[in-house]
Amino acid sequence: MAETHVLFVEDDDVIREATTLALERDGFLVTAMPDGLSGLESFRADRPDIALLDVMVPGMDGVSLCRRIRDESTVPVIMLSARADSIDVVLGLEAGADDYVTKPFDGSVLVARIRAVLRRFGHAGGPQGGGADEDDDAERGVLAFGDLEVDTEGMEVRKAGAAVALTPTEMRLLLEFSTSPGTVLSRDRLLERVWDYDWGGDTRVVDVHVQRLRTKIGQDRIETVRGFGYKLKA
Repeated sequence: MAETHVLFVEDDDVIREATTLALERDGFLVTAMPDGLSGLESFRADRPDIALLDVMVPGMDGVSLCRRIRDESTVPVIMLSARADSIDVVLGLEAGADDYVTKPFDGSVLVARIRAVLRRFGHAGGPQGGGADEDDDAERGVLAFGDLEVDTEGMEVRKAGAAVALTPTEMRLLLEFSTSPGTVLSRDRLLERVWDYDWGGDTRVVDVHVQRLRTKIGQDRIETVRGFGYKLKA
């Protein structure tokens, strides 16, 4: 099995070297860069399997780098932030990051989060369908909600007949909603089912991804149920 290639962008020499060694010990292939511009060049040249970006790096900050990566690819992105309450966390998620880890971090925690992201990306990038009668949506696993269609086998989404581009995390989130239409899903449940968190996590991750999903499938399609969570309008 090929090694998972991690692009790691971090300007602190000690953190960069120590984290690189820790990831390599766990079997990852790591390309470490000290600034955003070299990180973007490396991303375009090497096409890594996942990007690990510190928020505060010189040349091009991690949020801007995440946005540039997301413009070109759905590769998973994890942001590193020095403060859990920093606005940079939300900005990174809004820019397209799939998750974040707060510094200082334990190496085993970082590895667990990387593997969790990779697991759900592997799921969302699953079978492309095919071989079924195009007129038989039920056989193909196509769920319809007004003008929104979710193909649960081909992992495709259409709105009013036009394809909607979702990241794998957004697709996983939509699948959770579309397989339980009208059911209120708590943030904790979504963290567990979509992000593979079996421990308490930051619900801002859920809130930002729901908002990103709304901008793509329609602002009124996912309803906020105050004090409980969210539900997809059936």
